[in-house]
Amino acid sequence: MKPIDPKLIQKHLLKITGQSLYIHLETTNGAYATHKNEDFFSAGAFIRNVQLTFLQGKITGEGPYRIGLETELGWLYAEGLTEWELDTQDRLLLAGHDAEGKLAIALQMSASPFPK
Repeated sequence: MKPIDPKLIQKHLLKITGQSLYIHLETTNGAYATHKNEDFFSAGAFIRNVQLTFLQGKITGEGPYRIGLETELGWLYAEGLTEWELDTQDRLLLAGHDAEGKLAIALQMSASPFPK
């Protein structure tokens, strides 16, 4: 993955606007930290292969970045994104890592389902 170039991401979001996509969205603040520290409050979210079509997509911020996808009935936001890549299957993969390099958030979009 490479550091996010917001202009390239915005260009890609425009390209895939209106397409039916499979979404993977994952956040974590260190779920496994509770094994080492019982006082650590763990929180996170995980969805995979949720289909949506967005009407518009925007990337905002100075880095870390936020991406918002407006659907017919609402919005999907992902905040804290720092790196990205287009993989060999043309899937848009975005991630945000904390100061220790641990994954904090992932947002991925694909025209075909992600593996289970």
